[in-house]
Amino acid sequence: MTASGKTVAILQSNYIPWKGYFDIIHDVDEFIFHDYLQYTKKDWRNRNLIKTPKGTEWLTVPVGTSQHRLICEVAINDLKWQAEHWRIIQQHYSRAPHFSQYRAFFEEFYLASKWDNLSEMNQHLIKRISRELLGVHTEFPTSREYPPTGEKMDRLIYLLKEAQATTYVSGPSGKDYIDPRRLEEAGIALVWKDYSGYPEYQQFFGPFTHQVSILDLLFQVGPAAPEHVWGWRERRA
Repeated sequence: MTASGKTVAILQSNYIPWKGYFDIIHDVDEFIFHDYLQYTKKDWRNRNLIKTPKGTEWLTVPVGTSQHRLICEVAINDLKWQAEHWRIIQQHYSRAPHFSQYRAFFEEFYLASKWDNLSEMNQHLIKRISRELLGVHTEFPTSREYPPTGEKMDRLIYLLKEAQATTYVSGPSGKDYIDPRRLEEAGIALVWKDYSGYPEYQQFFGPFTHQVSILDLLFQVGPAAPEHVWGWRERRA
């Protein structure tokens, strides 16, 4: 927390998110996993993209098709997906410059642990990547620590007040539902996250794309990953 206040972000947990997700985590004092929300199909909660010879392809955690559940309630019943995902990751990234450096970390996640809840799994991996691989010291509470109340803006403001936030950082998609005037009235500054300007790096398999899992960046650039997510921006400031 800075002397001038507390900066907070609130997002649903995602499966092996892209670098922009970790960029927001780095920007804030506290990152709240808001998994007490309706689960949505064909979203980032249970899948993400990797590079393959065929272009970008999805890695999807099998969780069924029901939408009548909260994200925190989504169960993982398949016992084979973890080994299969690790096999696919190895197949496409084993020759990456820094794959061997992170091999043990991800083998432990995929082969030594069994996950039966999507939210718990996502949060666990996001926190470990942030702290152990990217060196981020952000705090990670969950919205379930606060009794849910209200809808959309009411709930957002409630969570921010409970977290004693003075500044809220939101991704661009938040413009679809966030009312800046409500935050201003609550005494909370609003910062829109800008995902533009990320430097490119050497990728496998054809044209460069930013919209892939953090795995791609880690395996390709290794310890230089923070420079590609936020370090480049800090040097220009």
